[in-house]
Amino acid sequence: MSTELPKEKKLTVLCRVEPGCLGPDGLDHIESFCRFSHQELKKIDSDFIKWLPLPRYDKSLAEMEYSVDSKLLSRDKASQYLAHFKCELNEFEEHFHDKLSTLINEFLANNKAKQN
Repeated sequence: MSTELPKEKKLTVLCRVEPGCLGPDGLDHIESFCRFSHQELKKIDSDFIKWLPLPRYDKSLAEMEYSVDSKLLSRDKASQYLAHFKCELNEFEEHFHDKLSTLINEFLANNKAKQN
């Protein structure tokens, strides 16, 4: 049984999502996709993770950033944090990208259904 950490101790995972991953008109949908994915991601590891999906308009910014209580963490520090919860950073990111692909497919299917 896990207990939820206070908000200021949770690992914030900021993930910048490329508009292009939503297809040629992704720029028109990226903000609503980020809102949709935020609601879905809240269900994953929410006892110690705070998800923050944002559009990636500036490619010079990192795709993934980790922080605790607004303090940016290096990959090494993020890895140490996740190790405390028996998670390995590369596997964590791989799992996240798999989930993101699933969410993209769901979002696109929902949008197509609304258009028909």
